[in-house]
Amino acid sequence: MQLDHPGAIDTSPLTLRDVPEPAPSPHQIRVRVRACAVCHTDLHITEGDLPLPRLPVIPGHQIVGIVDAMGSDAKRFQLGDRVGIPWLYWTDGTCAHCLRGDENLCDHGRFTGYHADGGYAELCVVDEDFAHPIPPAFSDEHAAPLLCAGIIGYRSYRMTNLIAGGKLGLYGFGASAHLVLQLARHQGHDVYVFTRGEGHRALAKQLGAAWTGSADDKPPHELDGSIIFAPAGSLVPLALKTLRKAGTLALAGITMSPIPEIDYGLLYQERILRSVANSTRQDCREFLQLAAEIPLETRVRSYELDQANQALSDLKHSRFDGAAVLRVS
Repeated sequence: MQLDHPGAIDTSPLTLRDVPEPAPSPHQIRVRVRACAVCHTDLHITEGDLPLPRLPVIPGHQIVGIVDAMGSDAKRFQLGDRVGIPWLYWTDGTCAHCLRGDENLCDHGRFTGYHADGGYAELCVVDEDFAHPIPPAFSDEHAAPLLCAGIIGYRSYRMTNLIAGGKLGLYGFGASAHLVLQLARHQGHDVYVFTRGEGHRALAKQLGAAWTGSADDKPPHELDGSIIFAPAGSLVPLALKTLRKAGTLALAGITMSPIPEIDYGLLYQERILRSVANSTRQDCREFLQLAAEIPLETRVRSYELDQANQALSDLKHSRFDGAAVLRVS
């Protein structure tokens, strides 16, 4: 499914096209896509909320598939191996950020389904160092949401610096939050979920949330850390109000509506407000191993590839719980 020109998702801007098969360069592998999960970032790309570095482009960055061709110098995988391709597509390895271990902030970083064609397709290529083995515990469709919703959720979760037995707030309850809740519960934390949807609240309770409510509600305890997954800046002051002294509020989205003016008292007492940008390969390796050990349960709704516009529309309008996944081949 290719994007030639961005537009409102309900106008079906993605079109099914025949395009030339990509050939791997010397250090690349080619992957025959089996499943690709659908992400809010795909929606932002499709609707033009993000500046687009190229058009046309094939979105999709939560890719699970089989290695079906290898470049002349590719040695890491074998034909037939099952791999995942996340948002982080390539980094230069030489800029100041990469040398500090912050490759997620690489000055010349490239991202899957944005700078390079992604997984809303039968085939895609990637440098072998930026592909990851998929744990056998997960089917293709249930593994796909781990590759962005899971990894970004994991990085955001780590950024909250929870103490043992901490209290974690989650604002918005979609693909990322339903995985973070399970991870936090597994590690002994109590989770408080803020969401409008009754179905989302029911799922949160089923997965072990200690409390659910709306963003305007006051939870029964101060929170040690919180994550905002919804791209709504208006949630920031509400979330800061529920945070204990020296607590951390992490913003997990790639874009967000304007944050309103806030009283300094909401930040005072050493509260921390920080954004979360992309992820590293180490994040991916750690999270996939942890996800298999727990194991995490991914809730998915499946669509065929030619239903990508519908899947993104359903995501935008919160018509399902968990994650949407495209079945490709």
